[in-house]
Amino acid sequence: MPRYKLILEYDGAPFVGWQRQDNGSSVQAAIEEAAFALCGERISLHAAGRTDAGVHALAMTAHFDLDKEFKPDVVRDAINFHLKPAPIAVLEASLAGDDFHARFSCVGRRYEYRIVNRRAPLTIARNRAWRVVGDLDAGAMHEAAQALVGRHDFTTFRAAACQAKSPVKTLNEVTVERTGDAVAIHCAARSFLHHQVRAITGTLVEVGKGKWRIDNVADALEAKDRSRCGPTAPADGLYFVEALYPGLR
Repeated sequence: MPRYKLILEYDGAPFVGWQRQDNGSSVQAAIEEAAFALCGERISLHAAGRTDAGVHALAMTAHFDLDKEFKPDVVRDAINFHLKPAPIAVLEASLAGDDFHARFSCVGRRYEYRIVNRRAPLTIARNRAWRVVGDLDAGAMHEAAQALVGRHDFTTFRAAACQAKSPVKTLNEVTVERTGDAVAIHCAARSFLHHQVRAITGTLVEVGKGKWRIDNVADALEAKDRSRCGPTAPADGLYFVEALYPGLR
C-alpha cells in the first residue's frame, strides 16, 4: 500500500481549520474529497499540525495511503485539479516509507506571525495579517521574546481548551524583525500548545506599544497564570511555515 507525502500551501480564511468538522469546510475534508475524485478511495489524511480557523500554511506536510499506486506527479496534479476553486495547492507529492508519519515523525515545526504596522486599512494583506495601528518597537518586542526561549511551563500562553498533556514546551527560537511597516514574529519548536504563538504575539505587541515593560513578559511566564497573558492575536496573521523531519524537509 503506497504512502504519499504532500507539501501543502493554503489560505485558511474560508475554512473552519485543518480538521474535518460538521460546522463548515475544512482543509482536510477538501483534500480528502479531491483524492477520492482521483482514485475512488476514501482516504485518511494526516498532517504535521492542525491549524485553527483562519490560519494559513506555506508548507504543511501531510500524508495518506492508497491501495493503488500512482506516480507522485499525477497525485499532485490530479488533487490540485479537483481542489478548484478552493485556495489550497499541493506543492509537492512524493512516495514515503511505511514508517513515515506526518505528525509523529515530525521533529520540529516553524510558525510565522505577520503584522502590518500602519494606520491605513489592509487591502492586499486583508485576512492575511494583523493590522496594528500606532508605533511598535520591534526591538523591544524581540528583547522581551528572549525570555520565552528554552524549556518552560507555558501555562500563561496556553488556551483554556488546549488538550496537551503538559504545558511544558521548549521554544528553540522566538525572533521579531521589522521591514518597513511589516513586523514578523518567528517561532520554532518541536511542538506548540493551542494558541501559544498567538498568545505570545499578542503579549509582545503590548511590549511594542509601550503598555508592557520588557521584563513583564518574563514575569507573566513565571506566573503560570493565563490571566497574566496579553490578548490573543487574531488568526489572520498566523502561518504554518514548515515541518522538519530527520534527514528530510
